[in-house]
Amino acid sequence: MTGGDVAGVKPAPASPPPPLDWKFSQVFGERTAGEEVQEVDIISAIEFDKSGDHLATGDRGGRVVLFERTDNKEQGGSRKDLEKTDYPRTRHPEFRYKTEFQSHEPEFDYLKSLEIEEKINKIRWCQTANGALFLLSTNDKTIKYWKVQEKKIKKVADLNVDPLKAVGNGSIASSSISSVSNLSNTANGEYKDKSSTSLNKDFSAGAIQSLRLPLVVTSNETNLVARCRRVYAHAHDYHINSISNNSDGETFISADDLRINLWNLEISNQSFNIVDVKPANMEDLTEVITSAEFHPTHCNTLAYSSSKGSIRLIDQRQSALCDRHSKLFEEHESPGSRSFFTEIIASISDIKFSRDGRYILSRDYMTLKLWDINMDSGPVSTFQVHEYLRPRLCDLYENDSIFDKFECCLSGDGKRVATGSYSNLFRVFGSSPNSTEDTTLEASKNPMRRQVQQTPARSLSSSLTRVVRRGGESPGNDTTLDFTTKLLHLAWHPTENSIACAAANSLYMYYA
Repeated sequence: MTGGDVAGVKPAPASPPPPLDWKFSQVFGERTAGEEVQEVDIISAIEFDKSGDHLATGDRGGRVVLFERTDNKEQGGSRKDLEKTDYPRTRHPEFRYKTEFQSHEPEFDYLKSLEIEEKINKIRWCQTANGALFLLSTNDKTIKYWKVQEKKIKKVADLNVDPLKAVGNGSIASSSISSVSNLSNTANGEYKDKSSTSLNKDFSAGAIQSLRLPLVVTSNETNLVARCRRVYAHAHDYHINSISNNSDGETFISADDLRINLWNLEISNQSFNIVDVKPANMEDLTEVITSAEFHPTHCNTLAYSSSKGSIRLIDQRQSALCDRHSKLFEEHESPGSRSFFTEIIASISDIKFSRDGRYILSRDYMTLKLWDINMDSGPVSTFQVHEYLRPRLCDLYENDSIFDKFECCLSGDGKRVATGSYSNLFRVFGSSPNSTEDTTLEASKNPMRRQVQQTPARSLSSSLTRVVRRGGESPGNDTTLDFTTKLLHLAWHPTENSIACAAANSLYMYYA
């Protein structure tokens, strides 16, 4: 009992935080009216680093673009000094373009007659060292470890010809050409120099003194250089869908449809297979791995999701091959509600741990679900994202939209969750108990135009475990939705209420 509690009386539950007022911050790569988007420019991955001072995006053209925060640098001082003031709450975060580099190129596997796209599937930041930035990027088959740092530019300060002693226009070049032309081919194949006598006279006259060695000096100007430190290849038979760094700073995992491999950052020629769900007979295959992520603080724990809508938590201390899970999180559908689309819409496209590691957020086609890792009986909260599309599942199946893989993210304090939708919309929900926060925003072509709708959500069910369902209302008339524009990728700033989201080739930033 705390000092303020009265004997026998439980304290009232804390009220949920008020809904945030989201505002547009900035946009990179905004399209002009009527401009067509090139396929290679479409953003396919977004990731903040742990400090939130750097943001990385990857696109379908295999490029990685880095942005750095500038508003805290303009104020001077360190981030810790800024956090002591109200500055981070009075001005919105501002980022600027830092650099970009070509991470992956299109390849062709001749043994399997398979074309490998250069598209960046995932980006993950690694620990910084000596002012250099480190990150992992992957396409379908190959993972690369990049180091980005500033290096001083070296320049040639002097030419190798003394201009005071140079004769004519290009005396060194002309003398070289004349010496070559004076070489004649003899009958026995040997070369004889006709001008050897004249050259000796030039050397004796001191003409060689006009040649000077180039002098290379380091200037004060710096240039960002991206260098590939490691290439982790030939370890996956299927497309890589996830990479995740371990909290130990030394290892990471990569996952494809059937296997999860464990790598050491410093060793690129071998990996350890820790999860293998491939059956002896492929006809017996019933589910595949869709996403995998390490626990943010426990280096021995990781979670992976499947196409059947389940999440498995595994402990690497139990065995080297983690085929047996320590916990299983899944929600069973009632038999009467099953249909042809049940398994398709139940497939989890993305999972994220909360910053403290207590919760796991999962996204399937219809919903967001928040799971408590200490309670595997069911999700503690379910947020309806696409419930209004249920009558149109047949059409969505015909145009393949039902297979779209939307990502999800949590705020640093764990009080809110977010995910994307169609027509470049994204939705923010309050995850606190009894919260009714449900905000819909549009990453539009006109950045100053916002569409925010805050609709009190209805609680459809509740129990002692505080299981609630929120949302479900359509963000607009579903007939006006554009299924060709979809907001699949977004990321939440680790310490502030700021969201970066990708709408085709444009990167939009919002803050609250």
